[in-house]
Amino acid sequence: MNNRIQIFDTTLRDGEQVPGCGLNKEEKITIAKALEALGVDVIEAGFPISSPGDFESVKALADVIKDATVCGLSRAVKKDIECAAEALKKAVKPRIHTGLGTSDQHVFTKLKISREEVLIRAHECVSYAKKFVEDVEFYAEDAGRTENEFLARVIETAVKAGATVVNIPDTTGYCLPEEYGQKIKYLADNVRGIENVTISTHCHNDLGLSTANSIAGIQNGARQVECTINGVGERAGNTSLEEVVMILRKHNWLNFETGINTQQLYPISQLVSETMNMPIQANKAIVGSNAFAHSSGIHQDGVIKNRDNYEIIDPAEVGVNKSSIILTARSGRAALNFRLGQIGVHLNKEELEDTYQRFLKVADEINVVNDKDLKELVEGIASVNA
Repeated sequence: MNNRIQIFDTTLRDGEQVPGCGLNKEEKITIAKALEALGVDVIEAGFPISSPGDFESVKALADVIKDATVCGLSRAVKKDIECAAEALKKAVKPRIHTGLGTSDQHVFTKLKISREEVLIRAHECVSYAKKFVEDVEFYAEDAGRTENEFLARVIETAVKAGATVVNIPDTTGYCLPEEYGQKIKYLADNVRGIENVTISTHCHNDLGLSTANSIAGIQNGARQVECTINGVGERAGNTSLEEVVMILRKHNWLNFETGINTQQLYPISQLVSETMNMPIQANKAIVGSNAFAHSSGIHQDGVIKNRDNYEIIDPAEVGVNKSSIILTARSGRAALNFRLGQIGVHLNKEELEDTYQRFLKVADEINVVNDKDLKELVEGIASVNA
């Protein structure tokens, strides 16, 4: 069994669709180079036909990215495919990503065509894209809400037409993990020729299940995950790259691996946040400011004694300098003594107790006690700096 999971990053395409977070060509190049250094396998550079600016951005990335595959999105429309092919001309590893909706909702109310027409268009778009590049990915938009038997017919059509990757998007973030995993398994078991292509997940986070669904997809046969840095994307966002990568790393019994240099996760998270003007929520897994911060006395004592008590990830693994012991009114004596030691203050037992009682009063008033506040608390104590 192939246990290498391809990481397909769509920060520059799906992620950039967030209102107010558009990137210019230079910003896209900067992030793309960081993604390449991170070790992603595929960079979805944009949707070339959508605007002249996006066309130029995809063209520029195709010229500068050498190690990763550069991918351009298109609809199942000839002019889209031609535009993507033109933008990708200089890419060392070009991929055209084309497809159309497959759920009854999309087929009958958006596309307003028949199921048979979907099959015809699926074959035509993949076949046409193959005239320009060898690597063609087909997406079945809203696959999450597509009846499995029909979805299998669509995917088999795309495989026969020459698709190298088949993308099974949970476009609306509707599926439960078990449901999505079973959908991937159904395709793996029922589509002729599926063993010769890569099954890809593309999950949205409308119900907070994008990462869980992606992992369920992997466990049932998917070998590519489409994701974004910080989980950025339309509506509630996309699958978070850093979450998927670290889940696979920490649950090594699953026996899957990626090519990601995890020590670059926090730096690129900050880069994307700042460039896209998208703040990261403090409690965001892996890269949030509180991901390695401890303010509860019980947790602080445990971490001070042995980091593994409350941290399953070494901060250094993801590029964070160290854990943080945050002093609040919920902090205990161990945390106070630890932080005092960090600023060169050493107290005996009685001095620590006296300082702790005064510390609690201060913490109740100002919420978080910093180093300056600590120094003021211990002024005049004889054994300070002894």
